[in-house]
Amino acid sequence: MTLPFWCVFISAVLIFLSKIPVAKAMNADGGYDNHHPRAQQARLTGFGARALAAHQNSFEAFPLFAVGVLMAHVTQTHGQLVNILAVTFVIARVLYLVLYWADLHWQRSLVWVVGLLCSLLLMISPALG
Repeated sequence: MTLPFWCVFISAVLIFLSKIPVAKAMNADGGYDNHHPRAQQARLTGFGARALAAHQNSFEAFPLFAVGVLMAHVTQTHGQLVNILAVTFVIARVLYLVLYWADLHWQRSLVWVVGLLCSLLLMISPALG
């Protein structure tokens, strides 16, 4: 399996790992309501609300990245640029989560842009090579 494909796998796992702080915040809010988790999540504030937003953003960022990796793959665009973009995306997403949880808003936004640019550059990498 190629490095970019491993990065897609890691990014998929990150989506679900980012749910852990949400579940902890929900548990601290009177226990995890498994009957109505979305209603409970809607009531979260502070860290819990940020954790939920970070988790939801992980779902939003993943498709662009996965498509970018697949576009590079099906056009047989390989090499350092594709590898660097894929790894940078994963690093950006990990930092994004940590920065969101820590409420470092402008830093989080900057890292979000880095991840978006990686996805977009992966999509056009066949034209760059």
